[in-house]
Amino acid sequence: MKRSLQAALLGCGLLTAMGASPSRAESPACAGLQTRWDATKADLQTPQVSALLFAAADNGCPKVAETLLAAGALIEAKDRFGNTPLGHAARAGQVEMLQTLLAHGADIGHRNLGGSSALFLAIERHQPAAAAFLLAHGADPGQPGRSGATPLAAAAFVGDDATTALLLAHHADPNTPDSTGKPPIVYAAGNADLAIVTRLLASGVAVNARYNNDLTALMWAAGYADNATEADGIAVVTYLLDHGAKVDDIDNRGHTALMIAAERGHAAIAKLLLARGANPAIKSQDGKTARDLATQPDVKQVFPAPPG
Repeated sequence: MKRSLQAALLGCGLLTAMGASPSRAESPACAGLQTRWDATKADLQTPQVSALLFAAADNGCPKVAETLLAAGALIEAKDRFGNTPLGHAARAGQVEMLQTLLAHGADIGHRNLGGSSALFLAIERHQPAAAAFLLAHGADPGQPGRSGATPLAAAAFVGDDATTALLLAHHADPNTPDSTGKPPIVYAAGNADLAIVTRLLASGVAVNARYNNDLTALMWAAGYADNATEADGIAVVTYLLDHGAKVDDIDNRGHTALMIAAERGHAAIAKLLLARGANPAIKSQDGKTARDLATQPDVKQVFPAPPG
């Protein structure tokens, strides 16, 4: 590892947090692998030696890996999903193993059968130290992974603001959509992640851009995911409105952000949108208002009672 990167990662606590301090002793799992190798090496063929390399990658055993590579383990061996040892090390957050494997010629751009690179796997598994190391060593920040999602979209989905910032610093395109037409801000808004929404808008993402099914970031935020809190949803919706989001834009069904909030049972968001000028009289393509679409009594109470 380059000294500057090592110092930076140690300084922000990432190496220690991921159990990948360069000075740590090998773990009991590594000792067990070494014992297994010593007991069976005379009987093992290249596929079996390579299989042990996967275990070394998963458990962060660079000394064992060096021994296995010297004995003929294949640096580009693949498991049944097309992952190489580098991919295993990346998704396990084993930075020392990444260093060892790259030093032995591992292909940093290899993609598994699902299309994911080591960088994408690290980000998807929320391994920021591994992601930082791979980026510092030449991983492509724009190489798509599973479902055509970019590393930036993966970082937005898992809520990793630090990696989002790092990817943007490496010139990742914040507007690249995945195979379903969703770019990173859709995942950030849908997860009510204010830090990442803020960062993506600051990087040049248009606040009123339309995505798959003509949905906007505000619409995604109004219908935030179940794993997000109401407070986070309010914070993101407020931020988007404060930065110019159009409150009454409609999607391809004729639904507004207010309708989406009502349908999702988000009474506080519906109340906020109404306070910010949302029109409750707008009807969807099937003739329903936001109040008609409300699924919960507390949401219906937010809206004026219908006449008569």
